[in-house]
Amino acid sequence: MSDPVAEARSEPAADATSDPATDGIAAASVQPAEAQALPSVQPAETQAAVDRLIRDLQAGLGPEQAVYVVAVLANRSATELHKLARAQATATKGEPAWGSWASLQNAARRLVLDAASARDGAAKLAGHQR
Repeated sequence: MSDPVAEARSEPAADATSDPATDGIAAASVQPAEAQALPSVQPAETQAAVDRLIRDLQAGLGPEQAVYVVAVLANRSATELHKLARAQATATKGEPAWGSWASLQNAARRLVLDAASARDGAAKLAGHQR
């Protein structure tokens, strides 16, 4: 039996040019300096910065392509969240924080599966083979 989380995790990296289904999509790229500029402790500032990145990624795209780009971003973000939570759950096993990390890992696993479905649906709308 195949593992849908492992399959979703095996998707190409978030770089739009690494996925053949994104060929021809002009999307803003995040340079390392920009990524480091994201606030790390101010939730409102972090959300505003991420909202700007999402708007930049879909700027100038038609609705089908914009939905696809955002769905790929959601899928890749969910996958990263799951990897981070799983690593911390493993690292904190037996410690007081373990339950919170394990809970986050479980929620992120579900998110990966839902985001993969959304990405596949968006790919179909955008005319991309998945």
